[in-house]
Amino acid sequence: MHWHQWNDEAFQRARERACPVLLFLRAGWCPRCDDLASRTLADESVLRLLTEKFVCIEVDKDQSPEIDARYRNGGWPTLAWLDADGELLGAANSIDADPLVQRLTQVSELYPDRLDELPDGTVEGGAPRGDQPAPLSQARPGPRGPAPELSMEVVDDVVETLIETADPLHGGWGTRQKFPHPEALHFLIVRWTQTGDKRILKIVLRTLRRMQQGQIYDRVEGGFYRYATHADWSVPHHEKRLESNAQRMLAYVEAHQAFGDKTFKETATGILEWMHSTLLDGETRAFKGSQDADPIYAHLPTREARAQHGPPDCDPTIFTHWNAMTVSSLLKAALVLDEDRYRVQALVTLEFLMENLWDERDGMYHYWDGTYNLPGMLSDQAYTLRALVEAMHYAGENQYLDRAVKLARHAIENLQAEDGAFYDRLRSSRSSGPQRNRSILENAVMAESLVRLSHMTRDTYFAERARATLRSFAGDYRRYGHFVAGYGRAIDLLFHEPVHITIVGAHGTDETRALREAALRPYVASRVVQTVDPVADRELLARCRLPAPDGQAARAYLHQGRESYAETSKPERLPALLSRAERSN
Repeated sequence: MHWHQWNDEAFQRARERACPVLLFLRAGWCPRCDDLASRTLADESVLRLLTEKFVCIEVDKDQSPEIDARYRNGGWPTLAWLDADGELLGAANSIDADPLVQRLTQVSELYPDRLDELPDGTVEGGAPRGDQPAPLSQARPGPRGPAPELSMEVVDDVVETLIETADPLHGGWGTRQKFPHPEALHFLIVRWTQTGDKRILKIVLRTLRRMQQGQIYDRVEGGFYRYATHADWSVPHHEKRLESNAQRMLAYVEAHQAFGDKTFKETATGILEWMHSTLLDGETRAFKGSQDADPIYAHLPTREARAQHGPPDCDPTIFTHWNAMTVSSLLKAALVLDEDRYRVQALVTLEFLMENLWDERDGMYHYWDGTYNLPGMLSDQAYTLRALVEAMHYAGENQYLDRAVKLARHAIENLQAEDGAFYDRLRSSRSSGPQRNRSILENAVMAESLVRLSHMTRDTYFAERARATLRSFAGDYRRYGHFVAGYGRAIDLLFHEPVHITIVGAHGTDETRALREAALRPYVASRVVQTVDPVADRELLARCRLPAPDGQAARAYLHQGRESYAETSKPERLPALLSRAERSN
């Protein structure tokens, strides 16, 4: 059987044959997808029916996230039958040959004139729930009238939703299957430091500790499996993905920074060791997408036994947004864990992304498989922008400022709608693709990145665009439930203006580096650290309206909005000054 790619030619063929389309939506790391392909789709009756009555399209969900967002039937694999215009007629997940033949026969016999006789098209196939529910990416037509004003009430509402929906026994969110939701942990740590709410502290600590203790964590090689099928973090699905491990590692690093728990440091270190030993690509020095599931391998209790068995394969694809997430997490880990090699690796990976997957006309491309593919996805623009800003923040690398500004302006000009929300992709990025959606998760990441870029550039334009983005979701954010922690965090950043530490000093000197590290080391909910070389960054220094230091001594200036707090050349004074500034916030 011939599998077509998702393109105009495939749908034109369906129109010429007056037949429906069968979409096989799969993931490279998904064992159920392999099982469906080798068992159900290899059945003679299924093959004959599909060859004679359908045009068949196969799509990798990670390489085509916009198609996944529209057609995913809760999880993977997804089999969806469509009309020749791409409209969904029905779907199934893991399904045996006989019921699939029955359903597809019915579709082919009623197509195209009697489709109204089709029953409910969804077949329960036992596939896992996806990492995020379909409503997180909604297609919404045009401006919908004035949106409500933003306020801290939204932040408080998101916090209460997270508290009310948290599992009081095992931590996390969800009563059956468990995904960690690290963005919720990040947001709650921020709010705990601001409010001291003991309910928040209990949820964060319970979730982090139960995950450590649960079967979802690999105690032999480190790293987390994708999700657990039971509420107590047991019976996991054993694939490991880059992005979920990078985000969970960041959660444990931040928790160690905020609470001082050594076990959180150990868990973060375990994730880092697995990522570098298993997913780091020797040629590109970026990170591969995932490691396949192998339950037998996962249950072997020692590294020696696993080595004898042989490790699962890895998907070698370099995904832009996942690597950008990893860059951000590595930069934070380098500082908190005092391991400079993670900073070095983060900058090497970031440079690969910018050299090979950035184009001034098309923006960031989505993935690299020996060449660049699929330009203009919002997820890639948002997470790469965040990584660029954090490279300046954590490493003082101002060469990324110009690239960050260009990337932000490209996204605003090509993806932002009139009401402020960002579309998930360029209008022309995929032939015959589904209509463009607006993901609240990706919009929140973009908004927060724009706010931080606004502080780095001293340009309020980017903060104004971020406010418009967040406001566009203010009328309907509640329907996303506990999945909107990132949205709450971005709004919180608007109303809790960051403490801004500007370090004026020569790049690479011990004095400048010591001030930057002192400014970054304590946990502060909202903080921007910017390093300005008085010679190399002369234009930026003028924009900061700060004097060049006398002699060779570096100097740190603390301010918040228009209020200046203090200045010092002594790193040991910075923690107390930061604490005072944060209390006033």
